[in-house]
Amino acid sequence: MSFSPNLRALGEYLAGEFDNQEQALAEPVWFVHLRMWQRPVDLFREDSITLFAEQANILNLDRPYRQRIMRLMPNQDSGSIVIQYYMLKDPSALSGAGCNPALLKTLAIEQLDLLPGCILTVTQEILAPNSYKFAATPLPENRCSFTYLGNSIQVSLGFEATTAEFHSYDKGIDPETGKATWGAIIGPYRYTKREQYSLF
Repeated sequence: MSFSPNLRALGEYLAGEFDNQEQALAEPVWFVHLRMWQRPVDLFREDSITLFAEQANILNLDRPYRQRIMRLMPNQDSGSIVIQYYMLKDPSALSGAGCNPALLKTLAIEQLDLLPGCILTVTQEILAPNSYKFAATPLPENRCSFTYLGNSIQVSLGFEATTAEFHSYDKGIDPETGKATWGAIIGPYRYTKREQYSLF
């Protein structure tokens, strides 16, 4: 499948290993030192670029969490890019796949649950020739909520990405109060790309 230059660029910006070491050292009260992996996976290849994402506290790299699937695809109506999130039916089956990508070779669509409200729309700013800043934000009418281990979960998703950095605005939301309970409460997690992964 041939992808538009913008979709391919976004996929390349997101694919890689990241950490927020500088931020965690500068503001340890607010930001935990995290490592994050976003690995391309061989799903929905007919029209999309799909990534498996996982993160871990740098002190507990053997206990990763927040496994998720991001499907980057063209919006046929507007010509822009949208990102659809999926949840793994059994996250523990792929625990550690960020640093052990061989585990992803068995990943199949049947192992995923679509999260209907968890979708972002992407805008882009041209910084220089062939250099962009992408911003992914939720649609105002969408609410990213789902059930996990019997609990009702609500998440506010969003990010900005350039060739070298990834800023995550993801936050957990208390459904009762609407207030953020974890994540980018006072500002984004600012990750620096440490390793680039090939898309194909």
